Amino acid sequence: MNLRKVSAAAACALALSVTAAACGSDDDDSGDSGDGGSKDSITVGIKFDQPGLGLKEPDGSYSGFDVDVATYVAKELGYSADQIEWKEAISADRETMLERGDVDMIAATYSITDERAQKVDFAGPYLLAHQDLLIRADDNIAKGADLNGKTLCSVTGSTSAQNVKDTIAPKAQLAERAGYSECLDAVANGSIDALTTDDSILAGYAAQDENKGKFKLAGLNLSNENYGIGVQKGDEKMKSDIDAALEKMVSDGSWEKFMDANLGPANYDFEPAPKIGDIKE
Repeated sequence: MNLRKVSAAAACALALSVTAAACGSDDDDSGDSGDGGSKDSITVGIKFDQPGLGLKEPDGSYSGFDVDVATYVAKELGYSADQIEWKEAISADRETMLERGDVDMIAATYSITDERAQKVDFAGPYLLAHQDLLIRADDNIAKGADLNGKTLCSVTGSTSAQNVKDTIAPKAQLAERAGYSECLDAVANGSIDALTTDDSILAGYAAQDENKGKFKLAGLNLSNENYGIGVQKGDEKMKSDIDAALEKMVSDGSWEKFMDANLGPANYDFEPAPKIGDIKE
């Protein structure tokens, strides 16, 4: 038997050679192998405040397209729904959450950009959205130039409205509100003409029971937003496994079912499911 040098503190290993492994074995199993499939749960970042996409319901449950996608992917990775730990992923915190390992993946209307891809990796895309306008159901805005002279709302910190003013309608008036609900109220009462952000987010609000019939999407497709699932930078296996799950989700019809269930009530004219790795500029 070959014995390596040991400290005095480990002398019990020499005296009790039969149970040496119990006195400090190199094969100690900590239960944290770093392999996602060996863990008891998976932590997923989502939005908590976006109806139709990622919403924490009053009863503590979660709903939305991103939630359905993440649940499907987690199942393909070996986790049941009750093994998912949901965490709120505020837009400004997403890269940091992945870098710190606070979450295993993020599915939170997370547009793939070159800047973000320097810090995290993305599986997907799994949805192609566009910047658009939400307007009153009886209103008509056929093109971006129609916004000249109109008032456009966006949430504080968003660049969506400013982008429209800078590149599409320089005479548009801008208004900021603390949240989407405040913008919606202003559009509904006529004090503001339109709300702008991603069409998928707008469709989620329009699909809410209390908003049905009040609003519609203008359908202007002002930009391309490629939603991906963010993972920690360099985790190629996780990225590859998620890509495979997303491909299966599309091929077995689940993707379209999730879209219809969550955003269909808004008559959202969504794009077909994008091909993995196909980023629309």
